Amino acid sequence: MAGTDTFIFRAALHGRASIYRAIEIDPAKSLYLLAEAIVSAFDFDFDHAFGFYTGLTPAKIHKEFPKYELFADMGEADPQVLGVKKTRISRAFPEVGHTLLFLFDYGDGWHFRVALSSIGKKSANTRYPRVVATHGEAPAQYPDVEDGDPDDRASVAINLLTGEKIRFGK
Repeated sequence: MAGTDTFIFRAALHGRASIYRAIEIDPAKSLYLLAEAIVSAFDFDFDHAFGFYTGLTPAKIHKEFPKYELFADMGEADPQVLGVKKTRISRAFPEVGHTLLFLFDYGDGWHFRVALSSIGKKSANTRYPRVVATHGEAPAQYPDVEDGDPDDRASVAINLLTGEKIRFGK
């Protein structure tokens, strides 16, 4: 891979493949920057923990390796989990077609299938990362709560050891 290459990813909402963004980025950058680009492309606030996972379904997300988490960079992950700040995109996505599941916000559980769709070439006077295609309207990151007080709704978390969804409240 030459220093003039770019990676073009298709990041689609899991279960809603028709809602996706194509993002072009320098493969020498970190997974942290890719995560920030995905979140920004969907007009979400970059305000939660996240990870990239080999397990491509929510049921397998915490069972397969390698996996890359922000928690590892904070010293709060199992030793075999890799960090996102020092892992280069080219390491996590070694070839075209390679796919990882990106989980953003462990509480609300936004899942994105992120696939390396092609390799491009850097253009002069172009800033990366950049969104090169958009399809479908992104959902609201924090949908309006209907039918009652927001404090009355159930909260959801993910057990990081088992990947199991845990409900609190109603």
